[in-house]
Amino acid sequence: MRKAHLPRQLITGLAIAIGLTPLASAPVLAHCDTVDGPVVIAAREALAHGDVTPVLKWVSPGDEEEVEAVFEHALAVRQLGDPARQLADRYFFETLVRLHREGEGFGYTGLKAAGSPVSAAVLAADTALESGSADALVAEITGVIAEGVRKRFGHARETRALAEESVTAGREFVAAYVQFTHYVEGLEAVAGGHSAEHGAGVPHGAVGPDR
Repeated sequence: MRKAHLPRQLITGLAIAIGLTPLASAPVLAHCDTVDGPVVIAAREALAHGDVTPVLKWVSPGDEEEVEAVFEHALAVRQLGDPARQLADRYFFETLVRLHREGEGFGYTGLKAAGSPVSAAVLAADTALESGSADALVAEITGVIAEGVRKRFGHARETRALAEESVTAGREFVAAYVQFTHYVEGLEAVAGGHSAEHGAGVPHGAVGPDR
């Protein structure tokens, strides 16, 4: 079981802002809503030991009471036999994951199967936690950021030089300028922690690599 929880919104926002292709071209992917993810792993442990404590860290304080109530009901229903146990476990998993996802600012779309796609950014973050070093993650992220800034800067400079030659050329510069400044603005917003709070959105203007 993973021992730490990174703010998924921060990871997602940063990944989109710096232009990581897996996140820029697809819906938000996370393993917190999979049956083999850390939230359900913690839920299985809690049920096995009859102790709700291991799962409470995955929800906000305001949701603890609901989690505890569903947990107690699940423990009682589990005593009625295997079919009842499976239903009780599933309901507890779904409740816990739903509250966790809502706490992150995302809607709940159901439990995903084991082995479901997970974003490259989340995998890299978890790998860093498991290895005990963020060096590789930092190097990868800063490299992608540098490439993204230089690419947009270069395009903005090139189009700026021709911006006064025609309206069409001017509009091309404006489009490049907007992409460049919004990209940098998105990076600043994420790096400043504005999307780290649960419920905050991806920075306005954050763009992927092909936009």
